[in-house]
Amino acid sequence: MNKTLFRLLVVLMSLSLIGIILVQLYLINTSFKNNEEQFKYHVQQVIGNVSEKLKQQETYTIVNQYNILRDSIGKDPNPSQLLDFVLVQKNKVTNETIIYSNNIIAEDYNINLTFFDKKKDSVKAQSYISKRRTEIYSGKPIDNSGIQKNTTPDITIEKSGNIEMLERAQFDMFYKDIAETKPLKDRVSKEKLQKMLQQELKQYEVKTPFEFGIYSDGLATKIRSDNFKFDKNSTFQTPILTDNDGKSKYQLLVSFPEKKKFLFTDLVGITILSITFTLIIIIAYASALNQLIKQRQISEIKTDFINNMTHEFKTPIATINLALDAIKNPKIIEDKEKVHRYLQMIRDENKRMHAQVENVLRISKLEKKELEINKDPIDVQTIVEDAVEHVNLIIEDRQGIINTHFNATRTTTLVNDVHFTNVIVNILDNAIKYSPEAPIIDVYTENVKDFILIKVKDQGQGMSKVAQKRIFEKFYREHTGDLHNVKGHGLGLAYVKRIIDDHNGQIFVESEKGKGSTFIIKLPLIN
Repeated sequence: MNKTLFRLLVVLMSLSLIGIILVQLYLINTSFKNNEEQFKYHVQQVIGNVSEKLKQQETYTIVNQYNILRDSIGKDPNPSQLLDFVLVQKNKVTNETIIYSNNIIAEDYNINLTFFDKKKDSVKAQSYISKRRTEIYSGKPIDNSGIQKNTTPDITIEKSGNIEMLERAQFDMFYKDIAETKPLKDRVSKEKLQKMLQQELKQYEVKTPFEFGIYSDGLATKIRSDNFKFDKNSTFQTPILTDNDGKSKYQLLVSFPEKKKFLFTDLVGITILSITFTLIIIIAYASALNQLIKQRQISEIKTDFINNMTHEFKTPIATINLALDAIKNPKIIEDKEKVHRYLQMIRDENKRMHAQVENVLRISKLEKKELEINKDPIDVQTIVEDAVEHVNLIIEDRQGIINTHFNATRTTTLVNDVHFTNVIVNILDNAIKYSPEAPIIDVYTENVKDFILIKVKDQGQGMSKVAQKRIFEKFYREHTGDLHNVKGHGLGLAYVKRIIDDHNGQIFVESEKGKGSTFIIKLPLIN
């Protein structure tokens, strides 16, 4: 996969993930707003119902007092006729005449208003009665002015009853005039108002704490809950106890301190699921992206490894071919000294290639846990001395020097002689390779509690912080591509790390670009 396509895929996947998150947030926000609108509607219904109930209760109270007072009046009321309505209808087919009449009569009562704590002496109250009469005549003549004298109807239907609508209209005006003179505490009680609100809120399933209060012309009254505070965003209001003109100086205010919590409660389940699934998608995406990047890096490292391995095999193969061609020469084949030198050259180059192949095989076996490592109690400092001897010829060839500083007093630990020697040799070989000038290397040993520390310090080119974190990864090299100023294929230190881990030890690196590196090995001692 080329870089452009890879970057395009990453951008598209990232945009898709961001889009999913934004859609989830939008849906949650929309659901919250819908819940808020529904909450407002229910609360407005509740306070409207409570306002109506307060009015009805006050009406019923005064109605009862009014009826008791009216029934106690001893003298007959004074009737007066308000309306006399007559309708005449003749059916030509049946030859029947129907006459419908309706009379509305008002009965007046003089009531003393001191009974209602009203300052006026009295008021005229009226009771309205409707008297309805239906007469049916069969085939009898009727003149233009009505029915002829001494004529009796064949069928007569009479009904009478109170006209509640007129009485209710009269009483509404009557009771409101009385009610508005009373103080608020006599019209509404705190306990009754709280109970009404609780019942109505329960009916509309608004199950959240509330506070209430009644204001008079914008000022708080004593009819209020203990913790009521006006909050513009969570307080709802409606007029109560309106007068005959539809106006009121009283306002019922209801607030909900935990309004947002209540609204969000319905969304908790879907929000948790949404967040959970979104996190799963993010984790899966991050993991997939990380794997893609790693695979890409591994691909680059393997390509680099193949290039380096090919380059390093080219030289010994070419040397062997040249040596073989030289031996074939009749003049040289008779010179035993030159033949011996060429044969030694072939043997050395063969060993070099064999060592490189062995490094690859060792790593493979270590990963499959097929490499058996037997450990024995050994003096670690002797292994370090042997490793120094292995690289002395290379050091002398580079005109360098290795200084040893053995300060450890306890040096016996469980190690595998061969593999641990390879570990020290690999570290020393790295120190030599990454020293541009004549290598100067210091090797230290010291005891820290029940451990022995082995430090290999060089004055070479050092390494970056990124390289320090990845230096023990298989195939990793700080120099990649076709740059072969330092030979190798990134297997030496990976092998070192595996062997030290198998010895229950630890390895660290301290380095600064241009100032050299220090490798520190920490191994447990035998008590």
